[in-house]
Amino acid sequence: MQKLLIFGALFLSVNVATFAQTAKYSNEFLSIGVGAKSLAMANSTVAHVGDVTSGYWNPSGMLNVEKDFEVGAMHAEYFAGVAKYDYLGGVMAIDTNQRIGASLIRFGVDNIPNTTELIDNEGNIDYDRISYFTAADYAFLISYAKKTAIDGLRIGGNAKVIYRNVGEFANAYGFGFDLSAQYHKNKWSFGAVLRDVTTTFNAWTYNDDELEIEVQDSLFNQAPDNNIELTLPKILLGAARHFHIYKDFYGLVEVDADIFTDGMRHSLISSEIFSIDPHIGMQFRYRKLAYLRVGVGNFQMIENIDRNEELSFQPNLGVGLHYKGFSVDYALTDIGDQSVALYSNIFTLRYAFSAGNR
Repeated sequence: MQKLLIFGALFLSVNVATFAQTAKYSNEFLSIGVGAKSLAMANSTVAHVGDVTSGYWNPSGMLNVEKDFEVGAMHAEYFAGVAKYDYLGGVMAIDTNQRIGASLIRFGVDNIPNTTELIDNEGNIDYDRISYFTAADYAFLISYAKKTAIDGLRIGGNAKVIYRNVGEFANAYGFGFDLSAQYHKNKWSFGAVLRDVTTTFNAWTYNDDELEIEVQDSLFNQAPDNNIELTLPKILLGAARHFHIYKDFYGLVEVDADIFTDGMRHSLISSEIFSIDPHIGMQFRYRKLAYLRVGVGNFQMIENIDRNEELSFQPNLGVGLHYKGFSVDYALTDIGDQSVALYSNIFTLRYAFSAGNR
């Protein structure tokens, strides 16, 4: 039943694109985030990110990777394990002033029962006629970062290819670009990312034979037309402050704001033109060995049964270990009862190494 409900939601989003070119929450799987480190800090990472996940969060941050190469992988499960979310990424140094990276992201629901042929031509139910399919979204990102003539300023960007598939029923290909910048001055870091700067599009193709829809004059019985679904630009802004606590203990605080340009959303700050989603994260570390991370985000005003509004938020918690190039990060999202979202356990593995005598 869970898989059927999730498939229904996915399929509904496909049909929304049929009636409106600019669909709210388009390619929303790319807004979940990657890396247990960043997720533990409630996605507050745009200003200071400096590992392999920079290719996703802020490509300019790849220049903070100290080694020649770094690779990383993440696996997470949502809806009690029904939906799988995976990430694989890598960063390579071109020279001391340039980095290039690649990221692969998948969010999908597998083994969804297809009951369109459950009843045979004689009206009998035959469970052997049930088949299974997958509804999944894929994204492949190529990232580039370069230092500028201004001390502390790095710029970068992404070129991304998107593939979305709903079994044999429908699929879409999309293309888009991101631009980014990161600036470091003393103990301060600032970051900005303009996602989908040229407006990312998905070109949907529907398989009418598989959908088995009778084309009639009625709007709701009409087979869907192939269509272009647009993803409007989004701006990510962040500011971080690094500080020394005591001896080998250090801290970091970052405040971010995600600015959406697709109209009113269920965000803390919203209008008919844009919406702003603020979030904050903190990190405490011992040398470069052990890390403790916390974050709060997803702030919303929720109307209760008395029609009074209450502030809802999502807390996150995580830890990390780093030793000789190996890093293991863990995040527990939604650890409290302040959000209706289910919690998830997320793990990320990273390994950095250099070639030659660097």
